[in-house]
This record gives sequence, structure tokens and C-alpha cells, in this order.
Amino acid sequence: MAHAINNAKTDALLLIGGGVVGAGLALLLSPHSGKETRREIVRFGKTLGNKSDKVIHEFADSIADFSDSVGEKAVGILHSGQELTREGKKGILAAIEKGQKTLEHQKRRWQALIG
Repeated sequence: MAHAINNAKTDALLLIGGGVVGAGLALLLSPHSGKETRREIVRFGKTLGNKSDKVIHEFADSIADFSDSVGEKAVGILHSGQELTREGKKGILAAIEKGQKTLEHQKRRWQALIG
């Protein structure tokens, strides 16, 4: 157990030491001064922000267009459904009328048989 804790401490110290050495080398080998580097970082951030804004707006426009298209198709389907409903009602009324005629015909037949 104590050995594992010592290994963890050693690993943590090596990690921190590597970070410090890496940062020092980055400062020594940097092609620009700190002021220029900060300026470039800010410029890069602004460019990245502008590009992400553009992508977000294009995506929002695409979603809005898609939504409009779906809405138009839904209206078309609704109108088609209403027309089918009207035709269905006409069919039901025709079937009822035919049923009534058949019942009247059968009634007359039975009356003729019974007297």
C-alpha cells in the first residue's frame, strides 16, 4: 500500500516537472514575443468565433428551411386527408341509401309473401 502511494507521488511529481520543463522550452523556443503571441491568440479566437457564428447561422437557417418544408408538407397531407374524409362520407351515405333500398325491396317481398 505504501509502495503504491509512493509511486503515485512520484508519477505526480514527474508530471508536474514535465509540464514545467515543457513550458520553459516553449518560452525559450517561441518565435514571437509574449505580446505578439497574445495578439495572435486573440486574433485566432476572434476568427474562430466569427467562423463558428457563421456555421451556427447557416445551421439555424437550414433548420428553419427544413421546418418550413415539413410544415408545407403537413398542410398538404391535411388537405388530402380532408378530401379523403369527404369521399369517405359520400361512400358511407351511398352505402346507407343502397342498404335502405335493399331493405325496402325485402320488406315488399315479405309483405307479398305474407299477404
